[in-house]
Amino acid sequence: MYSEKVTSIDGLKSAAAKLIEQFANQRVFALYGKMGAGKTTFIQAICTALNSDDVVTSPTFAIVNEYKTKDLSSVFHFDFYRIENMEEAYDLGYEEYVYSGNYCFIEWPEMIEPLLPDNIVEVKIEVGDDDSRLITANKKN
Repeated sequence: MYSEKVTSIDGLKSAAAKLIEQFANQRVFALYGKMGAGKTTFIQAICTALNSDDVVTSPTFAIVNEYKTKDLSSVFHFDFYRIENMEEAYDLGYEEYVYSGNYCFIEWPEMIEPLLPDNIVEVKIEVGDDDSRLITANKKN
């Protein structure tokens, strides 16, 4: 299990690096949190930790964005907030991305829960009263 309270952007960068280190053999991460909890911002920090200089933005309308690391590996970032049914995930080739062996970060995974593979890392971001973020992660078996 991974758990860290984050109170700053620098703390977020550190948390992202620690998350990737702790789950070094994992490639699919499902990020849970309310609107505005910081899922996309955390994925930005993770991409930086993975050595990507690409601009990370929410793929709210595109559903998936691809970023490249300095060694030209792909990182896929999904946002399923706006899909209306799981068929849309199949139509965009979701399985090809998720089973590619590349890093995949999924926002709003609850929209496609039955399609999520086994052994993903579930990352939860909770907003504290002081605007801090509690980030917890567990490998789902």
